[in-house]
Amino acid sequence: MPAGATDARRAAVLGSPIAHSLSPVLHRAAYEELGLKGWSYDRFEIDEAALPGFFAELGPEWAGLSLTMPLKRAVIPLLDEISETAASVEAVNTVVFTEDGRKVGDNTDIPGMVAALREHGIETVDSAAILGAGATASSALAALARVCTGEVVVYVRSEARAAEMREWGERLDVEVRTEDWSQAADALHRPLVIATTPAGATDGLAMAVPERPTTLFDVLYEPWPTQLAARWSMFGGAVVSGLDLLVHQAVLQVEQMTGRRPAPVDAMRKAGEQALAAR
Repeated sequence: MPAGATDARRAAVLGSPIAHSLSPVLHRAAYEELGLKGWSYDRFEIDEAALPGFFAELGPEWAGLSLTMPLKRAVIPLLDEISETAASVEAVNTVVFTEDGRKVGDNTDIPGMVAALREHGIETVDSAAILGAGATASSALAALARVCTGEVVVYVRSEARAAEMREWGERLDVEVRTEDWSQAADALHRPLVIATTPAGATDGLAMAVPERPTTLFDVLYEPWPTQLAARWSMFGGAVVSGLDLLVHQAVLQVEQMTGRRPAPVDAMRKAGEQALAAR
């Protein structure tokens, strides 16, 4: 049974670097909207080496944790159980502490991506492209396993990363083809393009946006819009932002940690938008 509105409970986001995380803004907005007056949500600068010690000090007041890089894989040995979704990409971004003291890991990035796409009217596509092959790309591939009925083309800078993405495709039962980054402009003609690259990496593709683009999901939210997203919008294409993803994965975290459903998605998004505007 979830804690009531007056019970003092704690949650936090861990990672390194963590100073610019919007998670506290989103979760605190949810607590306020839900009337959870005794709940707090903080951020802690924690790397892989410090993670076991942090876990060892956690008391019964803790409800859950959000995890960002570089902890999504490092946390797994510290948990009692992880969900099928988290196991599918070997990455945990959510830990919930149960009443009987178990530590349960999940991945809300994947269903968060699916929810963000559905919010923009994207239920299924017959093909898609992913720009980049880092940690977020594997989550994107897992989300596409639920959305894309055909081939996913992944544009990468190295053969080692290409091999990794093909391996993820086999594990996730997604038809994956890899292409060199030099051909990345070809991606922009697909029904759905997911950009998972760091800031600035896709700027050179902005001038290659076609006259009638379809849907771009750019996982960045700061700086926003990216040059690619701005030009995509200018040509009338649909754009799903990194803030959309951040909000939807946080919605699922709030629901799991508090036991309250539905989480207040509109209030959380508004808080995130205001925080970004203030920066």
